[in-house]
Amino acid sequence: MAKSMRTLKNPFFASHPPSPFLHFSLLFFTPPKKSSPRYLNHHRQTRCPPPQFFLLLISLSLVFSGISFLTTSSLDRASSTCVSSSSTSSLKYFISDVDDHHQMLTSLAVSGASALIPLPTRGGHSGNMTEEEREFWMQPNGEGYKPCLDFSLDYRKKSFRVSKEKKRFLVVVVSGGLNQQRNQIVDAVVIAMILEAVLVVPVLQVNRVWGDESEFSDIFDVEHFKKTLRSDVRIVSSLPSTHLMSRQTIENQIPWDVSPVWIRAKYFKQLNEEGLLVLKGLDSRLAKNLPPDLQKLRCKVAFNALRFAAPIEDLGNKLARRMWIEGPYIALHLRLEKDVWVRTGCLTGLGSEFDRIIAETRMTQPRYLTGRLNMTYTERRLAGFCPLNAYEIARLLKALGAPRNASIYIAGGEPFGGSRALEPLAKEFSNLVTKETLAHKGELLPYTNRSSALAAIDYIVSLSSDVFLPSHGGNMAKAMQGNRAYAGHRKFIMPNKRAMLPLMENSSVSESEFSFVIRKLHRKSQGHPESRRGRRDRDVIAYPVPECMCRHGKHRSVL
Repeated sequence: MAKSMRTLKNPFFASHPPSPFLHFSLLFFTPPKKSSPRYLNHHRQTRCPPPQFFLLLISLSLVFSGISFLTTSSLDRASSTCVSSSSTSSLKYFISDVDDHHQMLTSLAVSGASALIPLPTRGGHSGNMTEEEREFWMQPNGEGYKPCLDFSLDYRKKSFRVSKEKKRFLVVVVSGGLNQQRNQIVDAVVIAMILEAVLVVPVLQVNRVWGDESEFSDIFDVEHFKKTLRSDVRIVSSLPSTHLMSRQTIENQIPWDVSPVWIRAKYFKQLNEEGLLVLKGLDSRLAKNLPPDLQKLRCKVAFNALRFAAPIEDLGNKLARRMWIEGPYIALHLRLEKDVWVRTGCLTGLGSEFDRIIAETRMTQPRYLTGRLNMTYTERRLAGFCPLNAYEIARLLKALGAPRNASIYIAGGEPFGGSRALEPLAKEFSNLVTKETLAHKGELLPYTNRSSALAAIDYIVSLSSDVFLPSHGGNMAKAMQGNRAYAGHRKFIMPNKRAMLPLMENSSVSESEFSFVIRKLHRKSQGHPESRRGRRDRDVIAYPVPECMCRHGKHRSVL
């Protein structure tokens, strides 16, 4: 019986003091968070230390590493046999990886990608891997694409005027989970630009499903948000007293797929007359196809401006480093929560007792069920509308060549059915980790009942993984797909459910045949640059090529 994910003990991350080498290396190799002109000037004036200084640092780091190894060996002898072979290689590649990461930081700093910068990938170094395992960890070819936000001269002229606006104010109320909120915040900035209005920091509606009462400043870095976008739109924390009204109409009947022309025709006159517009229910309302400058603005907001609040970012980075220092790892976004089964109209795979609970909940809350009501469960599943369960994920990972001792970070909420829901995955891959098992005592305490903050921590750890795989499409999958592309085309595997599920149910297909077909099916969908050009249904946040990324050397990256 698998243990509950909140108490799952993982020998890969046994409780012991962190290596002094880690702290020592991070102290000297981690670049500063901000690159201000003042810092750059100071850096130019700093005298370079002599070569002997670096030799001394390396010597001291090796001494500290040896002490840490002896200490942890004596404390955790019982668990030492379970440590992955990647641990022995992590020291060997640490300095070269950090050097590569520093180069990436420099490149991304030029393009303005300052919101979230992942740790460097670690896969493919061990000599004990099979060919399938090496292929699994291999990163996609980015084909030279880098972030490039070259706004047109007309946009710059307009944004200069909008950034000085003082009369028209836009208030936007955003709802849903973290990534739904992010999408609506992105579109709120774009709509403010379209309407030439001052944007008030968006209001986060209390989440009805999770009861999360977090405000914008609890989740995101408000000052960074304002500063990053100050050349595009003016953003203020609150309405001025001149615009406060006892009663204000909230516009929440916005059709799907509206254009900038529609937005301006509908609201600009009202905004001019009243000086204030309140919008609600923006989720997926603004068209995916916008003029190039507005698409670039979307990317700028999503990937540059929306940085998480410092306490969340610090904890997320800590957990990511704890995973990263041990070697390459996989991040799975498992959609096994109760509300997901209710909304999708799918069966849990846990038996009739659990399916009955979901069916009863769905009958009492029919409004939560998504579209295609005329489809049976089997039709939904084979059409790819159901999340993959733990058994299906385990078979997919094995077929793709994931090592059985791979370290797997599970992002997402508590699965419906608890540990039972994860048994098939835990049986095949024993090194399962969640934020609850990875965090030290008390680290997650400030985020009790704060689902958006917990989702943000999952987001940070997932971004630094070598491989990311979602069990179901959705806002997190789209956000991670685009952000991993923007950060250097890190491996992202979107399961081809329509093609793989019939194969899983075909008993005449051998495991070797299944593995061969699965690898072939997913070879082209692993994070390689994919253009959204000609595909009206593709969101630029998921597919930043070509509007927000261009081939290196062909365009100059300017914000």
